[in-house]
Amino acid sequence: MDSNYLSAIEIETAQPVTATVIWLHGLGASGDDFVPVVPELKLPGAMGVRFIFPHAPELPVTINGGMRMPAWYDILSMSLQREVDTFQLRCSAAEVMKLIEREIERGIASERIVLAGFSQGGAVVLEAALSYTRPLAGLLVLSSYFATVDSVQLKDANVQIPIFIGHGHHDPVVPEVLGQSAVARLQAWNYPVEYKTYPIDHSVCLPEIADISAWLQRVLATELQPG
Repeated sequence: MDSNYLSAIEIETAQPVTATVIWLHGLGASGDDFVPVVPELKLPGAMGVRFIFPHAPELPVTINGGMRMPAWYDILSMSLQREVDTFQLRCSAAEVMKLIEREIERGIASERIVLAGFSQGGAVVLEAALSYTRPLAGLLVLSSYFATVDSVQLKDANVQIPIFIGHGHHDPVVPEVLGQSAVARLQAWNYPVEYKTYPIDHSVCLPEIADISAWLQRVLATELQPG
């Protein structure tokens, strides 16, 4: 793997590959975390999607006593609104944008690229997608929160990006009110948001995976020529 990019796991569902999903894990996890979801999505056999699951770098995390662990950014306080290191978050978003650019170089149009993230990863892809200068296919945010809501630099390229936000009713790590708050702000800015909740904690479940599959098939339904 090129050291200029985040180390990542790649899975291609079929050939030819005509779309890419870049999917970020949560705090303390790794790119392996969501690999088992790919077969569970049960995408159509002819739907060639490259899934990229990057590994976060190891950082000291304040809320965990400064312990080093895979993290997209430091969390300074677990107060409801979260106090995070926004500089580190934006550095991670910039790394995601580099992966997008590499996919474009590999022949995938930006309009065929979806950004996805769970928990911390969701906060990063919210920042990355809404501040990216080329149109993307969609934004998938799971069990997360909008950490840079007051400072994100929105770009016109993605004002109509389809957004799916999923959250568990019983999430003790990222309370559902934070997901609702993100939805409310995005809707106030006129982004098209689909919000679904599930009777789960800080995790994903099979009904949510089925909803994600249907959404992915919808946002990637229009075939574009690679290039």
